[in-house]
Amino acid sequence: MTFTRHSVSFLGLGDMGSVLARTAMNAGHPTLVWNRTAARTAALVEEGATAAADPAQALDADLIVVCLFDQASVHEVLDPVVHRLAGRRLVNLTTTSPNGARELARWAASHGAEYLDGGIMATPEMIATPQSAILYSGSATVFEEHRELLEKWGATEFFGADAGMASLYDLALLSAMYVMFAGFAHGAAMVGAAGVSAKEFAARTAAWLPALMPAIGEYATVIDGGDYSVPGQQSLHFSDLTDIINASRDQGISTEVVDMVQRLIHRQIDAGHGNDGFPRIIESIKNGDAA
Repeated sequence: MTFTRHSVSFLGLGDMGSVLARTAMNAGHPTLVWNRTAARTAALVEEGATAAADPAQALDADLIVVCLFDQASVHEVLDPVVHRLAGRRLVNLTTTSPNGARELARWAASHGAEYLDGGIMATPEMIATPQSAILYSGSATVFEEHRELLEKWGATEFFGADAGMASLYDLALLSAMYVMFAGFAHGAAMVGAAGVSAKEFAARTAAWLPALMPAIGEYATVIDGGDYSVPGQQSLHFSDLTDIINASRDQGISTEVVDMVQRLIHRQIDAGHGNDGFPRIIESIKNGDAA
């Protein structure tokens, strides 16, 4: 078989790394795979990939994709063979902090490698489906040269030369997701104490939340404008969560989730901003304990 596509190597074959490698292989890329536990390479080798004996051999590809556990794992695997990175194209899809991504970019550059960082906004099952998206930042050269492959994994967006921006967006979006899920869990616990199943509550939540999505854009406009007194907003006084907190206590459940939001609201009310709109809580977040 004659390949005309870039060769790609994958270091790290967990659930995510394996599906990324399989997608590349199915798209016609010569695929080299390595994993600490060699047995994880077996299924991909049966499908046509080549197993690398060690990380050094895994660097013999046009594009090197790293999908390991954390920033430290990247160093543990690649530091011993760092002398082989010169002239290489490296895509790091390991979840790191923004500063961790920046450190890896500086480290790669110091050894002559082009570095692109990625934040995967998908589960392994979503890869190569319309629901998958991966955010990138760092080397525009790597992004453009290998964009065809990157788009096989999901929708792509490039956030510029700062290697930490993809991770920053990734973690910021995940923060919105986790807080939303925590709010759902709190509501499910409230009605669950009255015998309502989480599944029934989920159906009502899924119908209710989409109607609120336009408010996100409206809040963003207010936040960017910096004027929280714009008419038509729900005031912080009206947003007080005391009724929800009391109802939760009456149901015998924890109030930790709503307590957090209540603190953000009251930090601004106590500073004299109670008539301003709910988006003002971002000032509590941005300034920590300061009003």
